[in-house]
Amino acid sequence: MVATEASEENVIKEWQRQRAVRRIKSGNGRALKPLRWWQLLTRGLFYLPLTHPDGRPTMYAVDLPYRADTGSGKARAHLYLDGRHHAESKLPAAFPVEGGTIEVAISAFGIKRIHYVTVAGTQRQLIPDPKSAEGRRARVDRDHPALSRSIGLLAVLMLLVGVGLNLLQLAEPLSRIPAIADSIGPFESPVHLQVWLNFALAVGASLASAERALRLRYTLLDQAGK
Repeated sequence: MVATEASEENVIKEWQRQRAVRRIKSGNGRALKPLRWWQLLTRGLFYLPLTHPDGRPTMYAVDLPYRADTGSGKARAHLYLDGRHHAESKLPAAFPVEGGTIEVAISAFGIKRIHYVTVAGTQRQLIPDPKSAEGRRARVDRDHPALSRSIGLLAVLMLLVGVGLNLLQLAEPLSRIPAIADSIGPFESPVHLQVWLNFALAVGASLASAERALRLRYTLLDQAGK
């Protein structure tokens, strides 16, 4: 049974990867522009250094403008090879590269996934540009680990509180739906917050999810925080 479920999951992942590959368009060869300080909240830039079997180094870069493309209305990822525009794709994207695939996806708060997956199945995260928001957050983690852990724990706490309280309040009106009420009975939430406090919790959960996105963390908890 477990083997069957794993096989089905692999088939779905392969179908999704093939679908993403079909969205790829060839690049135009333009040069990669450096990241500017005013693009801190609107652009992500990540690197993947690889070495060919003959020892020749290669540098891939994924440029992520977070705004939607004016033509398609969807965000796109741009792949650069040794500083030149190599390919682009709507998100989520899967770029075939030397020895594997670069998988890219974003959420409402930032990066959801940006990994290099080898043909053997091993994964590694791409390296954020030091000038990017993700790169600056990584520097805080490296230079001030205690502060970084405290910020991370606070973000998780804000998500847990925000999501938990909102679920409690949401359960009450849902339980009054006739089919549910007849089955399990009505539920009365022990928590009834004022509108301004619900708004504050929503803002806090969003900020927490954004902070976790800067650290390239994404779990079911972050998805619930949306």
